[in-house]
Amino acid sequence: MPSFAVILPAAGASRRFHDKHYKKPFAPLAGRAVWLHSAERFLARKDVQQLIVVVADEDREEFDRKFGANIAILSIDVCRGGAERADSIENAMAMLKGDIEMVAVHDAARPCLAEKWIDRVFEAAARDGAAILAVPVAATLKRVKDKSITETVGREGLWEAQTPQVFRRELLAKAYAARAGKSATDDAALVERLGERVTVVQSSPLNMKLTTRDDLRLAEQILKVLPKPKAGGVNPFADDDMWR
Repeated sequence: MPSFAVILPAAGASRRFHDKHYKKPFAPLAGRAVWLHSAERFLARKDVQQLIVVVADEDREEFDRKFGANIAILSIDVCRGGAERADSIENAMAMLKGDIEMVAVHDAARPCLAEKWIDRVFEAAARDGAAILAVPVAATLKRVKDKSITETVGREGLWEAQTPQVFRRELLAKAYAARAGKSATDDAALVERLGERVTVVQSSPLNMKLTTRDDLRLAEQILKVLPKPKAGGVNPFADDDMWR
């Protein structure tokens, strides 16, 4: 298995989270901050050689105060956030170690991740050069204009993209170099614009992204049923009393 770096974007505004005390990556969840749950799933892996968390300038002082011990002990790199998510990812890519072959981008606010899903998407990306986790769309979709339905959209062949999204380092760098300021909803979209194939690996709806405060309660229940990360029998956050 090649060497992987993982980028955790945590520099967003969290506008829909509606919490005056926390942005969603830093909110307490089952004893620790949301982003630490996401990080934990990768730090337990031998193929992950670098983990970079991206933090907005406005949050950096408090982030360092609250999580400085975690960062130091776990050798996590911290990167400055950009004006948009894509800018943040570019900033993080500039910090990649020279021997990194593959880059995974995972939402810091997507803490309910199982090891088997990471295994599958890492293996697919190593084989094909680009792969993402996703789930088939199950709901009935309606196109709406002025609060009226204009069309029922067939869901056949539609998938909901998740993270991690994993790419050969050179391919992702090429995709970002070619974006020319254009926006994209995820990293896979930039790679698709190059005409490159992106493999879809089926995941689970349990791999949810937190959006509102109500999602914290659901995520806490999901974490109770997911297998714990393997770390040689040691929980890398066992001594973290930050949120207890």
